[in-house]
Amino acid sequence: MDVATWVENYRVAWERADVELASSLFTDDATYRNDVFAAPNVGRAGVAEYWTRVTSRQSDVEVRMGRPFGVDGRFAVEFWTRMAVDAEDVTVSGTLLLLMADDGRCRSLRENVNVAEGRVDPPPEWGT
Repeated sequence: MDVATWVENYRVAWERADVELASSLFTDDATYRNDVFAAPNVGRAGVAEYWTRVTSRQSDVEVRMGRPFGVDGRFAVEFWTRMAVDAEDVTVSGTLLLLMADDGRCRSLRENVNVAEGRVDPPPEWGT
């Protein structure tokens, strides 16, 4: 799978709260850091546990992904997500830093995130 397909599958998994699809995008020994200061979620099981916990609080999720860019298996991609968390509208914008395995699955993911109250549209230059 190429990185653009991986990113699209990640978007679909997030919008559908599809834990199985999300965890299938990662290697068995992957690390997933949603908080750079905390221990990573490890392996497909760690990704599944994390996604189960966070997506259970989310509803009406709309995810936009930018165009990924990178070289030598390292990629970055922006995301812009409008959703409700515990019935409160929020916008989450950020970047995924990805280290991809040869088979197209992710070996390492680090999120950098910004959160705003309400549903906010991205600026015109976003995602390019």
